[in-house]
Amino acid sequence: MPDSKPPFPPFTADTALQKVRAAEDAWNSRDPERVALGYTEDSQWRNRDVFLTGRAEIVAFLREKWVRELDYRLRKELWAWSGNRIAVRFVYEWHDAAGRWFRSHGNENWEFAANGLMSRRYASINDVPISERERCVRPWREESSAVA
Repeated sequence: MPDSKPPFPPFTADTALQKVRAAEDAWNSRDPERVALGYTEDSQWRNRDVFLTGRAEIVAFLREKWVRELDYRLRKELWAWSGNRIAVRFVYEWHDAAGRWFRSHGNENWEFAANGLMSRRYASINDVPISERERCVRPWREESSAVA
């Protein structure tokens, strides 16, 4: 497990954007262990109405999430930053086992430890049913915009 993950706070526009892209890449891997490496051992999360503490809970949560949310694809956009905090907005799309597609929109507030690992993540998320034809979050080469 890493004990640090550059870039380190305090963030600049460039280093905050690096953190956002790294998080986006990790989440799009749909690898819970890879995602969890970006968080402190005792990281605190609120994801919708679920409260988690620590990497083990994060990994378990993400495993369950990606069993339900198939073909998950995410885009994040840097919204604001200051010191050791970053705010992002995001959109992701996925389908359930019955083939129904959804677009999930939301905002996240992140706080980082001095070692560059995220110590807090608070996510507010809303889901909207969509048709497959309405999808807009595709691999970079196919997209017209990063966040719908």
